[in-house]
Amino acid sequence: MDPPHPSRACRGNRKGIVMPAPALRGTVQLPADKSIAHRALLLNAMGEGSAVISLHRPGGDVRSTAAALADLGALRTLTDADDNATAPVRYHVTGGGRARAALPGTDPVTLDCGNAGTLMRLLTGAATTRAGRTVLTGDDSLSARPMERVAEPLRAMGARVTTTDGHAPVTIDGGVPLLPGAHHLRIASAQVLGALVLAAVAADGVTTITTPGPTRDHTERLLTFLGAEVSRTGLTTTVHGPARWECRDIDVPADPSGAAFWLVAGAIHPRADIILPLVGLNPTRVGVIRVLERMGAHIEVIPAELPGPEPAGRLRIRSGPRLRAIELAAPEVADVIDELPVLAIAMAAAEGTSTLTGAGELRVKESDRIALTVAGLRAIGVDAHELPDGWRITGSPVRTTSSSGSATVATGGDHRIAMAFAIADLVGVGTLDCDVDDPACADISYPGFFDDLGSLL
Repeated sequence: MDPPHPSRACRGNRKGIVMPAPALRGTVQLPADKSIAHRALLLNAMGEGSAVISLHRPGGDVRSTAAALADLGALRTLTDADDNATAPVRYHVTGGGRARAALPGTDPVTLDCGNAGTLMRLLTGAATTRAGRTVLTGDDSLSARPMERVAEPLRAMGARVTTTDGHAPVTIDGGVPLLPGAHHLRIASAQVLGALVLAAVAADGVTTITTPGPTRDHTERLLTFLGAEVSRTGLTTTVHGPARWECRDIDVPADPSGAAFWLVAGAIHPRADIILPLVGLNPTRVGVIRVLERMGAHIEVIPAELPGPEPAGRLRIRSGPRLRAIELAAPEVADVIDELPVLAIAMAAAEGTSTLTGAGELRVKESDRIALTVAGLRAIGVDAHELPDGWRITGSPVRTTSSSGSATVATGGDHRIAMAFAIADLVGVGTLDCDVDDPACADISYPGFFDDLGSLL
Protein backbone atom coordinates (compact mmCIF):
# COMPACT_ATOMS: atom_id res chain seq x y z
CA MET A 1 0.00 0.00 0.00
CA ASP A 2 1.27 3.51 -0.81
CA PRO A 3 2.44 5.65 2.12
CA PRO A 4 -0.06 8.25 3.41
CA HIS A 5 -0.15 11.34 1.23
CA PRO A 6 -0.29 14.64 3.14
CA SER A 7 -2.20 16.54 0.47
CA ARG A 8 -4.93 13.88 0.54
CA ALA A 9 -4.84 13.85 4.33
CA CYS A 10 -5.31 17.63 4.30
CA ARG A 11 -8.51 17.05 2.30
CA GLY A 12 -7.93 20.18 0.26
CA ASN A 13 -6.52 23.55 1.09
CA ARG A 14 -7.07 24.30 4.78
CA LYS A 15 -7.71 21.12 6.68
CA GLY A 16 -5.94 20.43 9.92
CA ILE A 17 -4.77 16.81 9.57
CA VAL A 18 -1.45 16.09 7.85
CA MET A 19 0.37 12.74 7.75
CA PRO A 20 4.07 11.83 7.55
CA ALA A 21 5.40 12.34 4.02
CA PRO A 22 7.60 9.78 2.23
CA ALA A 23 9.82 12.61 0.90
CA LEU A 24 9.97 16.42 0.76
CA ARG A 25 11.37 17.83 -2.48
CA GLY A 26 10.75 21.01 -4.45
CA THR A 27 10.93 24.80 -4.62
CA VAL A 28 8.66 27.09 -2.57
CA GLN A 29 7.98 30.74 -3.45
CA LEU A 30 7.39 32.13 0.03
CA PRO A 31 5.16 35.08 0.93
CA ALA A 32 6.88 38.44 1.31
CA ASP A 33 8.49 39.34 4.61
CA LYS A 34 5.63 41.05 6.43
CA SER A 35 7.90 43.00 8.79
CA ILE A 36 9.52 44.66 5.76
CA ALA A 37 6.26 44.91 3.80
CA HIS A 38 4.50 46.84 6.59
CA ARG A 39 7.35 49.34 6.70
CA ALA A 40 7.83 49.64 2.93
CA LEU A 41 4.17 50.58 2.52
CA LEU A 42 3.90 52.79 5.59
CA LEU A 43 7.15 54.73 5.19
CA ASN A 44 6.44 55.48 1.54
CA ALA A 45 3.03 56.78 2.62
CA MET A 46 4.92 59.28 4.81
CA GLY A 47 7.34 60.34 2.06
CA GLU A 48 7.22 62.77 -0.83
CA GLY A 49 6.18 61.57 -4.29
CA SER A 50 5.04 58.04 -5.09
CA ALA A 51 6.45 54.54 -5.41
CA VAL A 52 5.52 50.98 -6.36
CA ILE A 53 5.92 48.27 -3.73
CA SER A 54 6.14 44.73 -5.15
CA LEU A 55 5.69 41.66 -2.97
CA HIS A 56 4.63 38.05 -3.28
CA ARG A 57 1.57 36.53 -1.64
CA PRO A 58 0.69 39.14 1.00
CA GLY A 59 -1.05 37.60 3.99
CA GLY A 60 -3.87 39.04 6.07
CA ASP A 61 -1.56 41.29 8.12
CA VAL A 62 0.00 42.97 5.08
CA ARG A 63 -3.40 43.36 3.44
CA SER A 64 -4.55 45.13 6.61
CA THR A 65 -1.74 47.65 6.11
CA ALA A 66 -2.71 48.13 2.47
CA ALA A 67 -6.36 48.62 3.43
CA ALA A 68 -5.49 51.17 6.14
CA LEU A 69 -3.38 53.21 3.73
CA ALA A 70 -6.11 52.99 1.10
CA ASP A 71 -8.53 54.45 3.67
CA LEU A 72 -6.07 57.35 4.08
CA GLY A 73 -6.05 57.87 0.30
CA ALA A 74 -2.39 56.86 0.07
CA LEU A 75 -2.58 53.50 -1.73
CA ARG A 76 -4.15 51.81 -4.71
CA THR A 77 -3.60 48.27 -5.91
CA LEU A 78 -2.02 48.04 -9.38
CA THR A 79 -2.04 44.24 -9.69
CA ASP A 80 -3.34 41.60 -7.34
CA ALA A 81 -2.88 37.82 -7.26
CA ASP A 82 -4.23 34.77 -5.48
CA ASP A 83 -2.47 33.00 -2.62
CA ASN A 84 -0.42 30.74 -4.90
CA ALA A 85 0.50 33.12 -7.72
CA THR A 86 4.13 33.37 -8.78
CA ALA A 87 3.66 36.97 -9.97
CA PRO A 88 3.98 39.67 -7.31
CA VAL A 89 1.24 41.95 -6.02
CA ARG A 90 2.02 45.59 -6.82
CA TYR A 91 0.84 48.54 -4.73
CA HIS A 92 1.11 52.19 -5.78
CA VAL A 93 1.73 54.38 -2.73
CA THR A 94 1.46 58.19 -2.71
CA GLY A 95 3.17 59.93 0.18
CA GLY A 96 1.69 62.60 2.42
CA GLY A 97 5.02 64.22 3.29
CA ARG A 98 5.93 67.65 2.01
CA ALA A 99 8.17 69.87 4.16
CA ARG A 100 8.52 66.98 6.61
CA ALA A 101 7.50 63.35 6.75
CA ALA A 102 3.83 62.80 7.54
CA LEU A 103 0.95 60.47 6.91
CA PRO A 104 -1.65 62.07 4.60
CA GLY A 105 -4.89 63.69 5.70
CA THR A 106 -6.25 65.82 8.51
CA ASP A 107 -9.82 64.52 8.90
CA PRO A 108 -10.67 62.15 11.75
CA VAL A 109 -10.33 58.55 10.62
CA THR A 110 -10.74 55.06 12.11
CA LEU A 111 -8.36 52.43 10.75
CA ASP A 112 -8.86 48.68 11.21
CA CYS A 113 -5.55 46.89 11.87
CA GLY A 114 -7.12 43.41 11.81
CA ASN A 115 -4.72 41.00 13.53
CA ALA A 116 -1.55 42.97 12.70
CA GLY A 117 0.28 43.97 15.88
CA THR A 118 3.20 45.44 13.93
CA LEU A 119 0.81 47.64 11.95
CA MET A 120 -1.02 48.93 15.03
CA ARG A 121 2.16 49.78 16.90
CA LEU A 122 3.92 51.41 13.95
CA LEU A 123 0.76 53.33 13.02
CA THR A 124 0.48 54.63 16.58
CA GLY A 125 3.82 56.37 16.10
CA ALA A 126 3.24 57.39 12.50
CA ALA A 127 -0.21 58.84 13.22
CA THR A 128 1.34 61.45 15.51
CA THR A 129 2.57 63.14 12.30
CA ARG A 130 -0.90 63.81 10.84
CA ALA A 131 -2.94 66.75 12.10
CA GLY A 132 -6.22 64.89 12.56
CA ARG A 133 -7.51 62.32 15.03
CA THR A 134 -6.69 58.68 14.23
CA VAL A 135 -8.41 55.77 15.97
CA LEU A 136 -6.86 52.32 15.59
CA THR A 137 -8.98 49.21 16.09
CA GLY A 138 -8.29 45.49 15.66
CA ASP A 139 -9.78 42.04 16.02
CA ASP A 140 -10.33 40.36 19.39
CA SER A 141 -6.81 38.89 19.44
CA LEU A 142 -5.10 42.19 18.65
CA SER A 143 -7.36 44.06 21.09
CA ALA A 144 -6.01 41.86 23.90
CA ARG A 145 -2.38 42.74 23.23
CA PRO A 146 -0.59 45.41 25.33
CA MET A 147 -0.44 48.90 23.81
CA GLU A 148 0.76 51.03 26.73
CA ARG A 149 4.29 49.82 25.95
CA VAL A 150 4.00 52.06 22.85
CA ALA A 151 1.73 54.79 24.18
CA GLU A 152 3.77 55.58 27.29
CA PRO A 153 7.08 56.46 25.57
CA LEU A 154 5.21 58.36 22.87
CA ARG A 155 3.51 60.48 25.53
CA ALA A 156 6.97 61.22 26.93
CA MET A 157 7.73 62.79 23.53
CA GLY A 158 4.66 65.01 23.85
CA ALA A 159 2.29 62.90 21.73
CA ARG A 160 -1.40 62.66 22.62
CA VAL A 161 -2.07 58.93 22.68
CA THR A 162 -4.89 57.25 24.61
CA THR A 163 -5.45 53.51 25.00
CA THR A 164 -8.51 51.64 26.20
CA ASP A 165 -7.48 50.12 29.52
CA GLY A 166 -4.02 49.60 28.04
CA HIS A 167 -5.30 48.04 24.82
CA ALA A 168 -6.98 48.93 21.53
CA PRO A 169 -8.84 50.96 20.44
CA VAL A 170 -5.98 53.47 20.46
CA THR A 171 -6.66 57.16 19.82
CA ILE A 172 -3.96 59.50 18.51
CA ASP A 173 -4.54 63.25 18.28
CA GLY A 174 -1.72 64.17 15.94
CA GLY A 175 -0.11 67.36 14.77
CA VAL A 176 1.14 68.53 18.19
CA PRO A 177 4.82 69.45 18.52
CA LEU A 178 6.95 66.48 19.50
CA LEU A 179 10.01 66.81 21.70
CA PRO A 180 13.44 65.39 20.82
CA GLY A 181 15.42 63.76 23.58
CA ALA A 182 16.87 60.52 24.92
CA HIS A 183 14.60 57.54 25.51
CA HIS A 184 15.37 54.18 27.13
CA LEU A 185 12.86 51.43 26.38
CA ARG A 186 11.92 48.85 28.98
CA ILE A 187 11.70 46.01 26.48
CA ALA A 188 13.67 45.10 23.36
CA SER A 189 10.90 45.40 20.77
CA ALA A 190 11.35 46.41 17.12
CA GLN A 191 7.66 47.37 17.03
CA VAL A 192 7.97 49.81 19.94
CA LEU A 193 11.30 51.12 18.67
CA GLY A 194 9.81 51.60 15.19
CA ALA A 195 6.82 53.51 16.59
CA LEU A 196 9.10 55.97 18.39
CA VAL A 197 11.30 56.40 15.33
CA LEU A 198 8.27 57.22 13.15
CA ALA A 199 7.21 59.88 15.63
CA ALA A 200 10.75 61.22 16.14
CA VAL A 201 11.07 62.04 12.43
CA ALA A 202 8.64 64.93 13.09
CA ALA A 203 10.49 66.32 16.13
CA ASP A 204 12.79 69.35 15.83
CA GLY A 205 16.16 68.04 16.93
CA VAL A 206 18.00 64.82 17.70
CA THR A 207 16.21 61.89 19.32
CA THR A 208 17.99 58.81 20.63
CA ILE A 209 16.21 55.57 21.51
CA THR A 210 18.07 52.85 23.40
CA THR A 211 16.77 49.32 23.83
CA PRO A 212 17.80 46.86 26.58
CA GLY A 213 18.69 44.20 24.00
CA PRO A 214 19.05 43.63 20.24
CA THR A 215 16.10 44.22 17.90
CA ARG A 216 15.44 44.03 14.17
CA ASP A 217 16.72 47.03 12.21
CA HIS A 218 14.24 47.07 9.32
CA THR A 219 12.97 50.58 10.15
CA GLU A 220 16.46 52.11 10.24
CA ARG A 221 17.55 50.35 7.04
CA LEU A 222 14.50 51.47 5.12
CA LEU A 223 14.61 55.07 6.34
CA THR A 224 18.28 55.32 5.37
CA PHE A 225 17.44 53.86 1.95
CA LEU A 226 14.73 56.52 1.50
CA GLY A 227 17.09 59.33 2.49
CA ALA A 228 16.32 60.12 6.13
CA GLU A 229 19.15 60.78 8.60
CA VAL A 230 18.70 57.77 10.85
CA SER A 231 21.39 55.47 12.24
CA ARG A 232 21.95 52.71 14.75
CA THR A 233 25.04 52.20 16.88
CA GLY A 234 24.92 49.22 19.20
CA LEU A 235 21.57 49.33 20.98
CA THR A 236 20.91 53.02 20.25
CA THR A 237 19.01 54.44 17.27
CA THR A 238 19.53 58.14 16.45
CA VAL A 239 16.98 60.19 14.49
CA HIS A 240 17.64 63.70 13.16
CA GLY A 241 14.39 65.60 12.74
CA PRO A 242 12.41 67.04 11.21
CA ALA A 243 13.07 64.53 8.46
CA ARG A 244 11.77 64.21 4.95
CA TRP A 245 12.38 61.62 2.26
CA GLU A 246 11.53 60.67 -1.29
CA CYS A 247 9.35 57.65 -2.03
CA ARG A 248 11.23 54.80 -3.75
CA ASP A 249 10.21 51.56 -5.45
CA ILE A 250 10.94 48.47 -3.34
CA ASP A 251 10.87 44.72 -4.00
CA VAL A 252 10.16 43.01 -0.68
CA PRO A 253 12.13 39.76 -0.15
CA ALA A 254 10.56 36.50 0.99
CA ASP A 255 9.86 36.02 4.68
CA PRO A 256 12.59 34.22 6.68
CA SER A 257 9.99 33.42 9.35
CA GLY A 258 7.98 31.61 6.66
CA ALA A 259 11.15 29.89 5.49
CA ALA A 260 11.67 28.57 9.03
CA PHE A 261 8.84 26.04 8.66
CA TRP A 262 10.45 24.40 5.64
CA LEU A 263 13.95 24.62 7.12
CA VAL A 264 12.76 22.72 10.17
CA ALA A 265 10.86 20.20 8.03
CA GLY A 266 13.90 19.60 5.83
CA ALA A 267 16.24 19.34 8.82
CA ILE A 268 14.09 16.65 10.44
CA HIS A 269 12.90 14.60 7.45
CA PRO A 270 15.23 11.78 6.33
CA ARG A 271 14.52 12.39 2.59
CA ALA A 272 14.32 16.15 2.04
CA ASP A 273 15.70 18.62 -0.50
CA ILE A 274 13.91 22.00 -0.44
CA ILE A 275 14.85 25.26 -2.21
CA LEU A 276 13.59 28.67 -1.05
CA PRO A 277 14.38 31.56 -3.46
CA LEU A 278 15.04 35.22 -2.60
CA VAL A 279 14.61 34.98 1.17
CA GLY A 280 15.46 38.04 3.27
CA LEU A 281 18.86 37.63 4.94
CA ASN A 282 18.86 40.58 7.32
CA PRO A 283 21.42 39.68 10.03
CA THR A 284 18.77 40.27 12.73
CA ARG A 285 16.44 37.73 11.08
CA VAL A 286 18.62 34.72 10.27
CA GLY A 287 18.97 33.49 13.83
CA VAL A 288 16.83 30.48 12.90
CA ILE A 289 19.52 29.41 10.43
CA ARG A 290 22.23 29.70 13.08
CA VAL A 291 20.15 27.75 15.61
CA LEU A 292 19.36 24.92 13.20
CA GLU A 293 23.00 24.71 12.10
CA ARG A 294 24.03 24.39 15.75
CA MET A 295 21.56 21.53 15.99
CA GLY A 296 23.27 19.88 13.00
CA ALA A 297 21.14 20.98 10.03
CA HIS A 298 22.65 21.29 6.54
CA ILE A 299 21.58 24.70 5.12
CA GLU A 300 23.09 26.24 2.00
CA VAL A 301 22.91 30.05 1.62
CA ILE A 302 23.52 31.65 -1.79
CA PRO A 303 23.37 35.50 -1.82
CA ALA A 304 21.30 37.16 -4.58
CA GLU A 305 20.57 40.69 -5.83
CA LEU A 306 17.23 42.32 -4.97
CA PRO A 307 16.28 46.05 -5.32
CA GLY A 308 15.93 47.61 -1.88
CA PRO A 309 17.78 48.00 1.42
CA GLU A 310 17.65 44.37 2.57
CA PRO A 311 20.05 41.50 1.70
CA ALA A 312 18.48 38.38 0.19
CA GLY A 313 19.50 34.97 -1.09
CA ARG A 314 18.48 31.43 -1.94
CA LEU A 315 18.25 28.83 0.81
CA ARG A 316 18.54 25.08 0.33
CA ILE A 317 17.87 22.58 3.10
CA ARG A 318 18.74 18.90 2.73
CA SER A 319 18.45 15.92 5.02
CA GLY A 320 21.27 15.18 7.43
CA PRO A 321 21.90 13.29 10.66
CA ARG A 322 19.38 13.50 13.48
CA LEU A 323 19.35 16.94 15.09
CA ARG A 324 21.04 17.57 18.44
CA ALA A 325 19.38 19.15 21.48
CA ILE A 326 20.08 22.82 22.16
CA GLU A 327 19.84 25.39 24.94
CA LEU A 328 18.41 28.80 23.94
CA ALA A 329 18.43 31.84 26.22
CA ALA A 330 18.42 35.62 26.04
CA PRO A 331 19.76 37.56 24.16
CA GLU A 332 19.81 34.94 21.37
CA VAL A 333 16.05 34.51 21.77
CA ALA A 334 15.34 37.99 20.34
CA ASP A 335 16.60 36.93 16.91
CA VAL A 336 14.26 33.91 16.74
CA ILE A 337 11.22 35.12 18.70
CA ASP A 338 8.79 34.46 15.82
CA GLU A 339 10.37 31.13 14.90
CA LEU A 340 10.30 29.61 18.40
CA PRO A 341 7.07 27.59 17.95
CA VAL A 342 8.46 25.73 14.95
CA LEU A 343 11.89 25.43 16.59
CA ALA A 344 10.03 23.60 19.37
CA ILE A 345 9.12 21.02 16.72
CA ALA A 346 12.83 20.67 15.88
CA MET A 347 13.58 20.21 19.58
CA ALA A 348 10.92 17.49 19.79
CA ALA A 349 12.75 15.54 17.07
CA ALA A 350 16.26 16.16 18.39
CA GLU A 351 18.39 13.75 20.39
CA GLY A 352 18.46 14.80 24.02
CA THR A 353 16.68 17.49 26.07
CA SER A 354 16.42 21.07 24.81
CA THR A 355 15.59 24.11 26.93
CA LEU A 356 14.30 27.60 26.12
CA THR A 357 14.48 30.46 28.64
CA GLY A 358 14.29 34.25 28.38
CA ALA A 359 11.28 34.11 26.04
CA GLY A 360 8.57 35.60 28.25
CA GLU A 361 7.54 37.86 25.34
CA LEU A 362 5.96 34.77 23.76
CA ARG A 363 3.15 35.02 26.29
CA VAL A 364 1.87 38.33 24.83
CA LYS A 365 2.04 37.53 21.12
CA GLU A 366 -1.10 36.62 19.14
CA SER A 367 -1.57 33.99 21.84
CA ASP A 368 0.31 32.65 24.83
CA ARG A 369 2.70 30.75 22.59
CA ILE A 370 4.50 29.09 25.48
CA ALA A 371 1.33 27.53 26.86
CA LEU A 372 -0.09 26.53 23.46
CA THR A 373 3.18 25.09 22.15
CA VAL A 374 3.74 22.93 25.22
CA ALA A 375 0.09 21.85 25.37
CA GLY A 376 0.16 20.88 21.70
CA LEU A 377 3.36 18.88 22.06
CA ARG A 378 2.05 17.04 25.10
CA ALA A 379 -1.20 16.30 23.27
CA ILE A 380 0.69 14.45 20.51
CA GLY A 381 2.84 12.51 22.97
CA VAL A 382 6.00 14.63 23.25
CA ASP A 383 7.76 15.00 26.62
CA ALA A 384 7.40 18.78 27.03
CA HIS A 385 7.20 21.00 30.11
CA GLU A 386 6.26 24.65 30.46
CA LEU A 387 8.69 27.07 32.12
CA PRO A 388 7.80 30.63 33.21
CA ASP A 389 9.68 32.08 30.24
CA GLY A 390 10.07 29.09 27.92
CA TRP A 391 9.96 25.30 27.87
CA ARG A 392 11.89 22.07 28.26
CA ILE A 393 11.48 19.40 25.56
CA THR A 394 12.96 15.90 25.35
CA GLY A 395 13.12 14.69 21.78
CA SER A 396 12.37 11.28 20.34
CA PRO A 397 12.83 9.70 16.88
CA VAL A 398 10.19 10.66 14.32
CA ARG A 399 7.63 8.31 12.80
CA THR A 400 7.62 7.42 9.10
CA THR A 401 3.94 6.42 8.95
CA SER A 402 0.67 7.72 10.31
CA SER A 403 -0.14 6.77 13.91
CA SER A 404 -3.16 4.78 15.02
CA GLY A 405 -4.78 7.85 16.54
CA SER A 406 -4.82 11.64 16.52
CA ALA A 407 -5.09 14.52 18.99
CA THR A 408 -6.66 17.93 18.51
CA VAL A 409 -4.15 20.78 18.85
CA ALA A 410 -5.55 24.14 19.94
CA THR A 411 -4.05 27.08 18.01
CA GLY A 412 -5.78 29.96 19.79
CA GLY A 413 -6.22 31.38 16.27
CA ASP A 414 -2.42 31.83 16.12
CA HIS A 415 -0.96 31.33 12.64
CA ARG A 416 2.48 30.26 13.84
CA ILE A 417 1.06 27.60 16.15
CA ALA A 418 -1.09 26.18 13.34
CA MET A 419 1.82 25.96 10.90
CA ALA A 420 4.28 24.60 13.47
CA PHE A 421 2.03 21.64 14.25
CA ALA A 422 1.30 21.01 10.58
CA ILE A 423 5.07 20.59 10.20
CA ALA A 424 5.09 18.25 13.21
CA ASP A 425 2.57 16.04 11.42
CA LEU A 426 4.37 16.27 8.10
CA VAL A 427 7.61 14.87 9.55
CA GLY A 428 6.08 12.47 12.10
CA VAL A 429 6.89 14.21 15.40
CA GLY A 430 5.15 12.69 18.42
CA THR A 431 3.29 9.43 18.91
CA LEU A 432 -0.03 10.75 17.56
CA ASP A 433 -1.10 12.61 14.44
CA CYS A 434 -2.37 16.10 15.25
CA ASP A 435 -5.58 17.72 14.11
CA VAL A 436 -5.01 21.49 14.05
CA ASP A 437 -8.26 23.13 15.15
CA ASP A 438 -7.97 26.31 13.04
CA PRO A 439 -5.67 25.75 10.04
CA ALA A 440 -7.15 28.70 8.14
CA CYS A 441 -5.51 31.14 10.58
CA ALA A 442 -2.23 30.44 8.73
CA ASP A 443 -3.44 32.95 6.13
CA ILE A 444 -2.60 35.79 8.54
CA SER A 445 1.06 35.53 7.53
CA TYR A 446 1.27 32.69 5.02
CA PRO A 447 -1.61 32.39 2.53
CA GLY A 448 -1.45 29.09 0.66
CA PHE A 449 0.68 27.38 3.31
CA PHE A 450 -1.12 24.04 3.03
CA ASP A 451 -0.90 24.15 -0.76
CA ASP A 452 2.85 24.62 -0.48
CA LEU A 453 2.96 21.72 1.92
CA GLY A 454 1.27 19.51 -0.66
CA SER A 455 3.57 20.72 -3.46
CA LEU A 456 6.66 19.30 -1.75
CA LEU A 457 5.47 15.69 -1.84
